[in-house]
Amino acid sequence: MALKEQLAEDLKTALKAGDERRKSAIRMATAAVRNAEIAAGAPLDDAGVISVLTKEVRQRRESIEEFKKGNRPDLVQKEEEELAFLLAYMPQQLSREEIVSAAKEVIAQVGARGPADKGKVMPVIIERLRGRADGREINQVVTELLAQG
Repeated sequence: MALKEQLAEDLKTALKAGDERRKSAIRMATAAVRNAEIAAGAPLDDAGVISVLTKEVRQRRESIEEFKKGNRPDLVQKEEEELAFLLAYMPQQLSREEIVSAAKEVIAQVGARGPADKGKVMPVIIERLRGRADGREINQVVTELLAQG
C-alpha cells in the first residue's frame, strides 16, 4: 500500500476510534503532503511523501527542544506523541555505525581527501541516505571523517 493510502486508512481508523492526537498528527501530515503536491504541481510518490514527513518530524523535534527551554511540559508531551505517530511512517533509521560506513564509501567514491572536499561528499550521501538518517548526524559524521584525513 502506498504511503498516502496508508495515511488515509490510519486517519479513518483514528476517526472511528476517537483518537484525537493521532487524528491531529495524521491530518497535519496529510495537509503537508497535499501542500507539497500543490507546490510540485503533481502527485507525490512514496519518496516525496517521506521527504515531507521527514520535514514534519524535524519540525516536531525542534518544537520539543523549544518547549523544553520554555518549560512547557504539556506542549512537549503533545509534540512527542505526534512525533511518535509520524515516526511510524518513516523508514527504519540507520545507526551511527551504518552512517559512518556509508560515509566512508562515499568519501572513497568521490575521492575526498579532507575538509575542503565536504561539498563533494554531502550531496551524494544525503541523497543515498534520504529519509533513513538525520541530516545533522550525517553532517557530523562526514565532518569527523574528513577531519581525520
